[in-house]
Amino acid sequence: MAVGERMPSARAGALAGRDFLSLHDFTPAEVEGLLQAAAAFKAGARPLPLQGRSVALLFLKPSTRTRVAFEVAVADLGGHPVCLQGGEMQLARGETIADTARVLSQLVDALVVRAFAHRDVEELAEAAAIPVVNALTDLLHPSQALADLLTLREHFGSLKGLRLAYVGDGNNVCHSLCFAAAKTGMELRVATPAAFAPHPAVLQAALADAGATGARLLLGEDPVAAVEGVDAVYTDTWVSMGFEATAEPRRRALAPYQVNAQLMAHASPHAVFMHDLPAHRGQEVTDEVMDSPRSLVFQQAGNRLPTAKAILAAIL
Repeated sequence: MAVGERMPSARAGALAGRDFLSLHDFTPAEVEGLLQAAAAFKAGARPLPLQGRSVALLFLKPSTRTRVAFEVAVADLGGHPVCLQGGEMQLARGETIADTARVLSQLVDALVVRAFAHRDVEELAEAAAIPVVNALTDLLHPSQALADLLTLREHFGSLKGLRLAYVGDGNNVCHSLCFAAAKTGMELRVATPAAFAPHPAVLQAALADAGATGARLLLGEDPVAAVEGVDAVYTDTWVSMGFEATAEPRRRALAPYQVNAQLMAHASPHAVFMHDLPAHRGQEVTDEVMDSPRSLVFQQAGNRLPTAKAILAAIL
């Protein structure tokens, strides 16, 4: 696709100027538009909607896939990525989040931010005059969920009615999967220990979203029951960034939720395995599952790039 040609998805183009903080904020049609745009980018579409524009990438937490995906996406779309770390900014010396947002709004065209507290990203978005993209907080990881949806759709052909089990810690990845399933008509079964269940407010919002698509969200504590007959099994690290102080209690509580060959045997014979990475092999997943032909984890990682492009192209 040459410079000046239309964007891959007209529906995604309707999102210009919007923040991307949570999939909850978008309609099912808008999520579908982003997925169509991502698929077009992956197939080779090369418009340059960011030509002459700059995007700040502010990462207050470590990142591999998200940072590289967004940095490459900005460059591939014709823009200039400005990579920032919290320790090298005046944020580290007491400048307020709101003032930082107002300053960056004068200098760049969009802000991609990874932070600890979700409220910090919301505050940036409230104060900024430019679109803000959530690149992970302690509550949500929406760009990962979009890549997960693209991966599932590539493998199975469609999403509606697909059965996905998530086992382990009810964390930010789990929360965004709840919204992803609700927006696309999937069945999501979540199995966690009671102490590490998803946030009730997230579940309530996702259940409200599910009413529009016929999605089903099921919550329990039994990993075998969750995995029984599903099309895909998903897990994440047991100790997310910022929760290192509770590492040992988490590992003990979550040990029965390890995804291994025995657990995968309860899924459908065609079931695939998913993980947003980085994986702690031997903890939440075994090498046997991680490296098996049923594993889509590196396809997921690769799909961070076209979905990052879709998000940036849509909001700018």
